[in-house]
Amino acid sequence: MYAVVKTGGKQYRVSRGDTIKVEKLPGDVGDVVTLDEVLLVSDGDNVSVGKPTVGGAAVSAEILEQDRHRKVLVFKYKRRKRYRRKNGHRQPYTALRVIDIAAGAAAE
Repeated sequence: MYAVVKTGGKQYRVSRGDTIKVEKLPGDVGDVVTLDEVLLVSDGDNVSVGKPTVGGAAVSAEILEQDRHRKVLVFKYKRRKRYRRKNGHRQPYTALRVIDIAAGAAAE
């Protein structure tokens, strides 16, 4: 069984037991969060596609960690003008482990 969920402006294909890194969500390590924007649910034979979401479907996940990704360097440079700017960025993320996928009703 798998589902496609939308969170943080991105879509993720998840199954029970999967670990994913998503845009930062509120909560502490060990908390259980519910992802309500489920776009598709499949349990082998039956596939429910939402319009835009599947009614009553939800994905429960446990927060494993709240951290930041590796640093990405941003370097701006203009030749012959002595212009150099070096900057770094670390995007915060939340690591989730999928606990359960509730199929819900038929597609709305």
